[in-house]
Amino acid sequence: MTSGRIVFVTGLSGAGKSQAMKTFEDLGFYCVEHLPPAALQETLRVLDAARIGDVAIALDTHAASSVADALRAIDRAATTRATTMLYLEARNDALVRRFSETRRRHPFAGHGSLREAIAAEREELLALRERASMTIDTTMLTHGALKERLAAAFAPEARALLALTIVAFGFKYGLPLDLDMLFDVRFLRNPNYDDTLRPLTGDDERVAAFIREDAACEPFLEKLFDLMDFLVPRTIAEGKAQLTVGIGCTGGHHRSVYVARRLAAHVSRDERIALAVDPRDVGR
Repeated sequence: MTSGRIVFVTGLSGAGKSQAMKTFEDLGFYCVEHLPPAALQETLRVLDAARIGDVAIALDTHAASSVADALRAIDRAATTRATTMLYLEARNDALVRRFSETRRRHPFAGHGSLREAIAAEREELLALRERASMTIDTTMLTHGALKERLAAAFAPEARALLALTIVAFGFKYGLPLDLDMLFDVRFLRNPNYDDTLRPLTGDDERVAAFIREDAACEPFLEKLFDLMDFLVPRTIAEGKAQLTVGIGCTGGHHRSVYVARRLAAHVSRDERIALAVDPRDVGR
């Protein structure tokens, strides 16, 4: 049997399949969407040749006889890989609201009203639901809650739900373009004016001690930590997979690096976070 898992993502239109596929991508799965069942075996052959491991596949089940074709294709795939079928559903009122909000056309729109289209698709996909290894009702789930459910089920060893990057930089070299949040720490004591500290960086304990002597340092850090403790769980609940925080000083060597390291040490306690620190300008 080929190494790596296949998760077949199925379910009702509007129940969250696209969001689930984004989550699987964040969890390290190779994702294939809208794949015709007839193309599954050749796709798996190509993935095996490329040594692709875990895969999430959303088969196209809207064509005639596609559900039966999908079941046969899934059964055949199960002979070579470990497979799981995930089925996403939601109550009719939730599906109606979601389609009304997005103004998207339902794939079964030819069956009459939106409610009739939902009912027709629900009946068409019944065989998939009955065969599903895992069924999730997304009626009351936010994107973040769905992501947590999938992470717990399919990647319990990788519980990180948010990739947090802290960029320490110098304003004189320009702002990083991908920031979600920015903190300016140029109000702190500047080690650059001390000849013995100028060649060092914020990673050096002598520089750290110099910055800590500023009476504003610890109160600022307490407020920064408190803000991040408030924002991180809400960012995760929103379903955001990545957050980039910029810490800027004049040259990007001292104050920004020190504050970035302190912030990283604080947030690293949260197992939901995959953390990276980028001292962008220390080599300049």
